[in-house]
Amino acid sequence: MRHAQFATRTGDASVGTQDQGVSAGGVEALREARSGQRMKIIFLIRSLGYGGAERQLILLAKGLHARRHDVVVSVFYSGGPLEKELRDAGIRIRPLNKTGRWDVPGFLFRMAKVLREERPEIVHGYLPDPNLVTAVLKPFFPAIKIVWGVRSARLDWQQCDWLARANFKLSCRLSGLADAIIANSHAGRAYHITSGYPAEKMLVIPNGIDTERFRPAPTLRERTRSAWGISTGESLIGLVGRLDPQKDHPNFLRAASLVARRRERVRFVCVGDGPDEYRMRLQALARSEGLDGRLLWMPNPPDMPAVYNALDVTVSCSFGEGLPNVVGEAMACGVPCVVTDVGDSAWVVGDVGEVVPPRNPLALAKAIEKVLAEGRGDSSAIRSRVMAHLSVDRLVADTERVLKDVYQQPRPSVWGWMHPRSAS
Repeated sequence: MRHAQFATRTGDASVGTQDQGVSAGGVEALREARSGQRMKIIFLIRSLGYGGAERQLILLAKGLHARRHDVVVSVFYSGGPLEKELRDAGIRIRPLNKTGRWDVPGFLFRMAKVLREERPEIVHGYLPDPNLVTAVLKPFFPAIKIVWGVRSARLDWQQCDWLARANFKLSCRLSGLADAIIANSHAGRAYHITSGYPAEKMLVIPNGIDTERFRPAPTLRERTRSAWGISTGESLIGLVGRLDPQKDHPNFLRAASLVARRRERVRFVCVGDGPDEYRMRLQALARSEGLDGRLLWMPNPPDMPAVYNALDVTVSCSFGEGLPNVVGEAMACGVPCVVTDVGDSAWVVGDVGEVVPPRNPLALAKAIEKVLAEGRGDSSAIRSRVMAHLSVDRLVADTERVLKDVYQQPRPSVWGWMHPRSAS
């Protein structure tokens, strides 16, 4: 069990602030001149569909906007359901209208146009493809500071296509162009460093969980369970996450089958969506495991607090994670969790959850049964752990501190197409 103390600037996880050829006095003068200024930040992400990274970006953008920074979010593909939340908060969205995987030259031209028009001090990439885009454009906009966000701890390359593998290798080579790289887990930081990322530029800032939105709600619990046909006295075990091989739904289904054979009054639910072909394969596996009538499939519902409150146990059985939002959100609702020992999942649950090896249905089934036997336990202790370690305020404050450190670094001589906007 890991109980590491997270920090954004400890030891080799710090970001340098002094360039060669600039005196310490000059650096301090720059810091003092800029310390009271708000920053203009562009977040870059593929889309704003339902997903853990996307929800974290929403929280972070809104938090920085509330601190009076000028925040813009640019998306490869527009129309995602989470865009409304940004617009309601007064945050602008700049769509890049990417038409597909191979729409590259036109897409990069449109991205460059957005940078010229917006004149940001910082571009913060979120996830691998956006990070690569910032690196490709860096030579043309050298005065803009580049921050990468990485959220995975380990990838199973057998589950990835050739382009994903090529992109990761390229990102390892280009990662030195970033001014700072923020991982959401210590496991993710370590994995990327061993893959070739620069250790001196990598920091850890764990996710933030909106504990006002995610909280115990008995009324929501009863309403959702009734709508799903869960009767009084039945236990409901859920896996929440997109239908993706990394989430290892087959592991959950096989463990569910083992539990179902030993317990009659237990039901299961998979909440999340994904490719039709993969969904059909999973549903076929569920039938072969004898889960007909015991298992529900739910797409991404808009009311996630209602989903978590309906559950008696939340399962995260991925074989590769950084720091899963699902676990933190469920715990904020007072729901006990069973997690696989990947990324920083064990640290998240601490001593109020169960930890099992990945890809081990028998161990997963035993842990689920243990939690069922103990009942939901002390929901206040489960929730308190999230409030103590995964607050949104900490996410926003630590990220703001890193972005300010990056912003205050001396700017290079500019030979590209533009300067950032002038200070006012």
